[in-house]
Amino acid sequence: MSYYWLAAEKILRLIKGRISWLQKLTHTMNQDALTDKLRLSGLRPTPQRLAIGTLLFDGVNRHVTAESLYDEAKENDCKVSLATVYNTLHQFTEAGLLRQIIVDPSRAYFDTNTTSHHHFFHEDTHVLEDIPGERVSVRLDGDSPFSAKAPEGKKITDVGVIIRLSSE
Repeated sequence: MSYYWLAAEKILRLIKGRISWLQKLTHTMNQDALTDKLRLSGLRPTPQRLAIGTLLFDGVNRHVTAESLYDEAKENDCKVSLATVYNTLHQFTEAGLLRQIIVDPSRAYFDTNTTSHHHFFHEDTHVLEDIPGERVSVRLDGDSPFSAKAPEGKKITDVGVIIRLSSE
């Protein structure tokens, strides 16, 4: 019976070693992809940008504030200041890696989904939720109450709708 126990322990150690190796390999591949993404966007891949980018671009679209990302960075032992988080978010936005969504003058979110889409803003929880672009109809001919027509000499480059929600 002890032989089986020792064999099981040996197998578990082997599996843990392989998982650790796989995690290191995946992390290295993700860092390489992020480094390329930053360089292609015209940004130098500094340690701070890589740390913040690793948190942001994990393959899942999300909405963050500078404060929430700073808290997440602290939880993950990233040594960055709140000012660095703000600056990096704005640099990523200018480079086209993020979209900034301003829900009111005191609250801005940064969206990793840079495609054309709209948002629900839940006022009671301060959660921003994506609405696929095809689920909101916006007319750009100036003939309906919810339409917009560009001034002379200008063109509309994007439309972002934020629909505010509250509990009944």
